[in-house]
Amino acid sequence: MRETRSDGELLRAAADGDRRAFEELYRRYAPWLTARLRGRCADAGLVDDVVQETFLAVWRGTARYREDGDVAGWLWRIGSRRLIDALRGDGARGRLRQALARLRHRDEASAEERVLAGVEHGDLAGALVRLSPELRAVLQATVIDGLTTREAAVLLGIPPGTVKTRALRARKQLREALA
Repeated sequence: MRETRSDGELLRAAADGDRRAFEELYRRYAPWLTARLRGRCADAGLVDDVVQETFLAVWRGTARYREDGDVAGWLWRIGSRRLIDALRGDGARGRLRQALARLRHRDEASAEERVLAGVEHGDLAGALVRLSPELRAVLQATVIDGLTTREAAVLLGIPPGTVKTRALRARKQLREALA
C-alpha cells in the first residue's frame, strides 16, 4: 500500500510533468476551491472556468509556489484573483449591469455601480494607492480575497497578529484619507 504524498511532493512532481501527481492535486483541491469561489460568485459556469484556469496555471508552471507556504492558501490566492479579474472584465460587468437594470427598470446607476466607480475613479482609489505595500497586501488578502486572518498570515508569510495590526492601521489611514 502506497503512502499519500504531501501537497509539496505533488506540486514538485507536477512541475516535473507528472500527470498523476497533478490529477491527485486536482482531486484534492478542486472541489474545495469550487465551493469557496461559489461563495463569492453565483455564476457556476464562471466559477468552473476559473477553477480550470487556476489548475492550468499550476500545470503550466505560470503560478509559482513558495516551498514554505500553504498549498490551499496559494491555490485560493490564484483562484480568487482570477475570479476578480473575470468579474472585472467588461463581459461580466456588462452582464451585471444588464441584470440590475432589468430588475430595477430604470437608468439610474445602482449603489453597486456607484461604489465601483468610486473605487476605480474616486477618492478611495487614491487613498488605497497611498497605503504602503504591506498594508495594501493585507487589505487585498482579507477584504478583497476574503481570507481569514490565519489564511492571510499564511499567504503573506507573517504572523496573524501582524495581519490584524496592519488591517487596523490600513483602515485608520483610509478613514483619515477619506474624511
